[in-house]
Amino acid sequence: KEASDRPVSTSAAGVQVRGVPAKKAPGLAFAQYTKCFLLGKTLNRSPVDIAKQLYKDDERIIALTEKAAVAAANTLNDSWAGALVLDEGGVFADFNDFLLPQTVYGRFGNNGIPSLNQVPFNVPFGAETEGSEGYWVGEGKPKPVTKGAFARDSLAPLKVAAITVATKELLRHSSIAAEIRLRNMLVNGLRKRLDLDFINPAKALVANVSPASILNGATSIASSGNDADAIRCDFQALVEVFTSQQNSLTNAVWIMPTHIALAVSLLRNALGQSEFPGLGMSGGQLLGLPVIVSDYTPFDSDGAIVALVNASDIYVGDEGGFSIDMSTEAALQMDDTPTNASVSGGSNDSVTATSMVSLWQTNSVGFLAEREINWMRNPWRVAAAYLTGVNWGSCGSP
Repeated sequence: KEASDRPVSTSAAGVQVRGVPAKKAPGLAFAQYTKCFLLGKTLNRSPVDIAKQLYKDDERIIALTEKAAVAAANTLNDSWAGALVLDEGGVFADFNDFLLPQTVYGRFGNNGIPSLNQVPFNVPFGAETEGSEGYWVGEGKPKPVTKGAFARDSLAPLKVAAITVATKELLRHSSIAAEIRLRNMLVNGLRKRLDLDFINPAKALVANVSPASILNGATSIASSGNDADAIRCDFQALVEVFTSQQNSLTNAVWIMPTHIALAVSLLRNALGQSEFPGLGMSGGQLLGLPVIVSDYTPFDSDGAIVALVNASDIYVGDEGGFSIDMSTEAALQMDDTPTNASVSGGSNDSVTATSMVSLWQTNSVGFLAEREINWMRNPWRVAAAYLTGVNWGSCGSP
């Protein structure tokens, strides 16, 4: 092996180093950057020193820890803390690029899939509610005046958050496996919540908290059957929902569960040929339209949900806002429906919170990951429709 690939084992002030790869997996740099600050706090050492010891060949992480090791300030001052929001070396962008392709939302605009309609936060935008018309005009006749109709709306920044807990022993063990575990912990909670709430028709708007699913209130149609002919019939039924209101499907995208995409890809005709070539369990195309698959698309005993979405009619506010925080002294409610000890009256509030767990007492570290994002379906046009009870192919529902 080359010297750079040879495992090493050293120990200094509780930090163990067991080999650093020359090339990092996606999102790993951010996890390593985060770990430098945690170990610095835990061991009462400078995060810069930790970074130089663990990742001496990675100038990106060293530069980030050096820049961030200053007193708190605001990000509006470009000559002071404002400079800290810059992504030196692409570490934060690398983590974001690792998160987004794993979500339904993040796959729009990539690999031939049409983009969603990006709009800035808190800025009114106009959406067409009625199209204009043209007219035939005879010689010497007056030309009619046409008009369209528009409505104004805006998207406020909302945040999706996930807290995960790891032991200090896991983080001190500086192997690549431990760093990948940290990266995955930071991603998985956000990924699941984004996918569930983006596509689940049951997810309604919670004012100033979370957006409604793009399928909430959309037209639903019961699937007609399981074979190839039924799939084509279901597709025609969905298309007619759009065309009945003269909404073009030039930016249409399928969204379906992974197991349904796999089942459809296995369908064969009498000659043994694939009924729907180009489709696999990782996506592809179905009947000429791109497919996004997800493990979090809803299904029940009757079958799955398969949606057809016109990407240009889905408005998204996303300015890349992402933050990570950590603590070793906090007390946490180890519960996915935490109560509020000081405020009563809400659906999850009570006078006494659930049992608290001390991170300090259990030698643990809590990570809080937050992402600012919001979306809405164009309420004035047919932007999405979906099938229910889908059991396409031979595999059916899991």
